[in-house]
Order: sequence, then C-alpha cells, then structure tokens
Amino acid sequence: MSLEYTSSEMMSVTAARALENGMTCFVGIGLPSEAANLARLTHAPDVVLIYESGTLQTKPDILPLSIGDGELCESALTTVAVPEMFRYWLQGGKIDVGFLGTAQIDRFANLNTTLIGDYKAPKVRLPGGGGAPEIATNAGEVFITLKHSKRAFVKDVDFVTTLGFGRDGKGRDNVPNIGKGPTRVITDLCVMKPDPDTKELVVVSLHPGVSREDVIDATGWDIRFAEQLESTPEPSAHELTILRELKARTEQAHAGA
Repeated sequence: MSLEYTSSEMMSVTAARALENGMTCFVGIGLPSEAANLARLTHAPDVVLIYESGTLQTKPDILPLSIGDGELCESALTTVAVPEMFRYWLQGGKIDVGFLGTAQIDRFANLNTTLIGDYKAPKVRLPGGGGAPEIATNAGEVFITLKHSKRAFVKDVDFVTTLGFGRDGKGRDNVPNIGKGPTRVITDLCVMKPDPDTKELVVVSLHPGVSREDVIDATGWDIRFAEQLESTPEPSAHELTILRELKARTEQAHAGA
C-alpha cells in the first residue's frame, strides 16, 4: 500500500538520501538543514554536520532557526572560530559536500540570494550569500535543494551570488583548487544533474505522480530530460516518521512550549 506524503516530504527525504554515511557536510539553514539532519537520524548516523558558525559534528535535536542557534553549539562535538572554520576546514579541502538552498537558480546552477531585479534598483533585496560562495567553490561537491517554480528556476539569475558553472557553463573550466560544483539539484518535483559536457541542468528523475509537463510548467527555460529518465523512490514509513517527529519537536520548541 502506498504511503501518504506531501511533495515537501518527498523533497526532504530525497535530499537526505543524497548524503552518505561518513561524509563531512557543510550545511545551510532551512531545507538543507532539514535534509541533512534527517540523513543523520536515519541511514547516515556518522555523517559529520558542520555549520557556518563553527560548530563541528553537531547533532541538534531540533532544526536551528539560524547558524547562531544555541542548539547547534550545545550539541556539537566542539565549536571553532569562524576564520578557522573557513580557512582550515573549508579552504583546506576537508568538506565533502556543501548543502545549499537559494532564492533563484538558473540553467547552469548559478545561485542568487542577493536581489531580484536590476542591481541599482532592485525589486527585492535578499539576505546575501553568507558563506555559500566559499562553500560552492571549496567543498568537494554541492547539493542544492529548493521548491520548484518559475520564480525560482529562471533562465538567467538576476545576480550570481554563488557560482554554479557561470553564465555560459564554463565558469569552472581550467580553474585550479576548486570543487566539482553542483552535482545535483533536488526539488519537490524532480532531481536534476548537470550535463557532463554543457553543464546545463538536466532532469534525471521524476518524483512519483509528477509528469514532464509539471516540470516544464514550473521551469523558466526549455528544460531537458535524460534519455533514461528514472522514477524517484518513495519515502519509507521510517523516514516519514523520523522527519515528522523532527519537525514536530522543532515547531514545539520554537513556539516556546
């Protein structure tokens, strides 16, 4: 019997499965944090989660509101200074995966968290890059997770806050000491990976109940599909239970209960 789950739960479970046990992961707040902690609580108990504030091997019982959330420091193996975090751990090549979210992403997996509209007269100002630009260029590879819509998936981002593969797909060519960049994008509709040659994002897996037309309608460019398009495995009962318990604890804690 098929389990009942939401598209958001499907996205979180799929993103969590991308992490392998023993990986060292630099975690962004929001959806990446949810996925990374779900992985830690299910199939990857030895995944090492690191947050920008300097918390190493943190094991929060609830999802943090920000990198400065006390839960991260209290549950960490240790906490180091932010300069050490970036210079030694990240730039030193000790991070396997950077797990990021974003406001906008384009066909070459460039991320925009700076502004919407013209730079000199933006319609909306966004929070900025934080550590994402450094994570994207120093981690071994990058996973990105966000909800799928034409507002988020645009042909060209309004501002390149965080490098994917540049405006032409060649932004990482012949650049030494730089990671692989984005290797997968997980949404509530599908999973995408960059084409090996052009670096343009290609849909490699559709979530259950999602059609090609659903993805096309939610994407701001002429999205391509892999020749051997797969179907994403559904969440298990165990994964859904752990995820829902985590979110319930988080909601209760942040409500002050």
